[in-house]
Amino acid sequence: MVFSDLISKKERVSIVGLGYVGLPIAVAFAKKVEVIGFDISKEKVDLYKKGVDPTKEVGNDAVKDTTVRFTSNPEDLKMAKFHIVAVPTPVKSDHTPDLTPVESASRTVGQNLSTGSIVVYESTVYPGVTEDICIPILEQESGLKCGIDFKVGYSPERINPGDKVHRLETIVKVVSGMDDESLDIIAKVYELVVEAGVYRAKNIKVAEAAKVIENSQRDINIAFMNELSIIFNKLNIDTKAVLKAAGTKWNFLNFFPGLVGGHCIGVDPYYLTYKAEQVGYHSQIILSGRKINDNMGKYVVENFIKKLILADVSIKNAKVAILGFTFKENCPDTRNTRIIDIVDELKEYGINPMIVDPVADVDEAEHEYGLSFNKIDDIKDMDALVFTVGHDEFKTLNTDKIDKMFKDVKNESKILIDVKGIFDKSLYENAGYRYWRL
Repeated sequence: MVFSDLISKKERVSIVGLGYVGLPIAVAFAKKVEVIGFDISKEKVDLYKKGVDPTKEVGNDAVKDTTVRFTSNPEDLKMAKFHIVAVPTPVKSDHTPDLTPVESASRTVGQNLSTGSIVVYESTVYPGVTEDICIPILEQESGLKCGIDFKVGYSPERINPGDKVHRLETIVKVVSGMDDESLDIIAKVYELVVEAGVYRAKNIKVAEAAKVIENSQRDINIAFMNELSIIFNKLNIDTKAVLKAAGTKWNFLNFFPGLVGGHCIGVDPYYLTYKAEQVGYHSQIILSGRKINDNMGKYVVENFIKKLILADVSIKNAKVAILGFTFKENCPDTRNTRIIDIVDELKEYGINPMIVDPVADVDEAEHEYGLSFNKIDDIKDMDALVFTVGHDEFKTLNTDKIDKMFKDVKNESKILIDVKGIFDKSLYENAGYRYWRL
């Protein structure tokens, strides 16, 4: 494939997978070149065609105005010569990598691959997946030979869902190719849309490894904060106050305790440790951090139950509302949210909480977890409120609004669990509430 063919619109770019990562890529490239946006979900494609953005990543207007050719027909991929695969890479229940989506996408692309094409993977994987797993599938399905008939590269996605500042255009893009020619074309293609520029990695495995350690590093740092929170809680010291004081030093890393979910930070470390096991090394730090973070939902509930007992509130059938279900603030994505750990743990105690999240993708939550949500106005006569996500809508709630959500009892019988620390601790403690936060 010749780069100039894309610029002259003789050839097209395809995006395979139109979720939180793929959609922004498709819309960005459509401003420069001809784009085919493919997803196996006809329902999702139909929404895009109607100008609706369920991901809230680019907005309805951008979807409505884009020139992307949205399709769920895989044969339309035959019209493209530069393919970008942006499908999710989750983990199975045993925390081993689930490569089913990327393997399926490779088969689809392979079945519609033409001579002279370039395929670039953006999905987060462990080092070696692109060359050892994806390329053989592409060759088998297409009947073509990699390196001769088509070429492959890897450019890890760095989009931060819900973040309106750090976007595709503003984050340096790591790119890699199987040889110098493919690397040069891939770099030039991404330079069309990435204003921050591209970084040319030494090879595909280096780029794969760079991506998987980015989120592993964050996971480990958050695990450290969570461990500190557990320690300081036993010492009756406010963790947030400690971090605020420590943060006055110029080189103190700005991390906070919390539930670690989503499709990246809570997943990617397992890809790296899985590959490490294959080569005979059992991770120490990475898996220790994962163990801490995976148990934080249970830890929150344990402290919540203690507050119920202190408030002399019956545990079984206590009226509890959970405010927030997405994996992060101001983002509709509920994939791998660890709030479900709190929900499941509460049910073990005979508590069926009311769940409220004005931002969450309702259909996704029902499909993934079998849950239905209430409206915030439905929260009345509660024994306890558990704020789990720092949505802007929750941050605007004042003491009067919060108080109306509780039963008409003395404040010492009201439990307020503020997992993310979005409220003024002293305000509620001085008022007599049973307040707790990480």
